[in-house]
Amino acid sequence: MEKTPSYFVTNDAPKRIHSMARDTKLIIVVRNPVTRAISDYTQTLSKRPEIPTFEVLAFKNRTLGLIDASWSALRIGIYALHLESWMQYFPLSQIHFVSGERLIVDPAGEMAKVQDFLGLKRIVTDKHFYFNKTKGFPCLKKPEDSSAPRCLGKSKGRTHPKIDPDVIRRLHKFYKPFNMMFYQMTGQNFQWELDEKQ
Repeated sequence: MEKTPSYFVTNDAPKRIHSMARDTKLIIVVRNPVTRAISDYTQTLSKRPEIPTFEVLAFKNRTLGLIDASWSALRIGIYALHLESWMQYFPLSQIHFVSGERLIVDPAGEMAKVQDFLGLKRIVTDKHFYFNKTKGFPCLKKPEDSSAPRCLGKSKGRTHPKIDPDVIRRLHKFYKPFNMMFYQMTGQNFQWELDEKQ
């Protein structure tokens, strides 16, 4: 088992992994690309508070509504683009997609799908999770002993800055065709368009 978020968006990764282990099973966690971009920005902002606002970085020209897709925080969320590279080397049968949104509301359900995909007995279940209200997401616990639950570190679960609703609306519009392509490629509808109506 090996985990690195940057693999999915690194051009050489599919070829290199395929040449090393062509039977590898891949698990890709995705979430609404707009939320993902804001989260990415929030992470960077915590380390470099002097960076420009999200709104400034998101546009080449805000008046014309030109999104800056070269900004890595936005580019990563064009999942169809990245998946295309992987599908040149790996069949869809070797790739499992985890919904980041469902992982938060139903971690045991998503983990059941992962265990099935990996051909493992379903050992991780509801009893292994509890919802941490402070963090806003589930944490792991070991039901068989009383050791302290394991939660993601302090860099996770940060409060996102307030972003201009018009910027969020424009980003949803920008991502929509890419999301539709991604849904078609994966055979899964992640329903991110429902987020734009809220």
